[in-house]
Amino acid sequence: MGPKRDPHSQEPPSPGSLPDLAMPDDIETVSLRLRRQYAALPYRLGKDGQIEILLVTSISTRRWILPKGWPMGKRPPHKVAAQEAAEEAGVEGRIGKKSIGHYHYEKMLSNGSLVPCRVDVFALEVRKQKSTWPERKRRERRWLTPDEAAGLVGDAELAPILSAFAPSGARARILDAGAPPVLP
Repeated sequence: MGPKRDPHSQEPPSPGSLPDLAMPDDIETVSLRLRRQYAALPYRLGKDGQIEILLVTSISTRRWILPKGWPMGKRPPHKVAAQEAAEEAGVEGRIGKKSIGHYHYEKMLSNGSLVPCRVDVFALEVRKQKSTWPERKRRERRWLTPDEAAGLVGDAELAPILSAFAPSGARARILDAGAPPVLP
């Protein structure tokens, strides 16, 4: 067995640090635990009064995704998700403190290795959409119905979260307040 490794490390273990039984012959590096990410599910009421979900493209593969990111120190997960939505999609609003679900995917790191990730999803009721935001030149954004959004994402576990999304009380709260839907 190799040198001891910090159990809180964000880097996958090196092959020499694992017992031989844990190292399949056809894999160079194995990550023994899921990494955690936090995503915002930005939503609004569209012109027709129906819920719309905002997706953005990933920078490298141009796949349609939710804005998401890694933990940020001691910042609460829902606040991380809200910050990612502001940076990646240019939207701000009211974010729920409790996750509405989670999904798994494999993240390709800059060194080319894949690491398994669990993404906790937080609903973000969009109240402001900016025309300029930090990643506007690197991403596209698109408002879609929940079913359209589910059809565009490539993550099999995320699609059912999107198609079933119906924020509790959001429609009544917006309509009761007399606020118009947030439009592009």
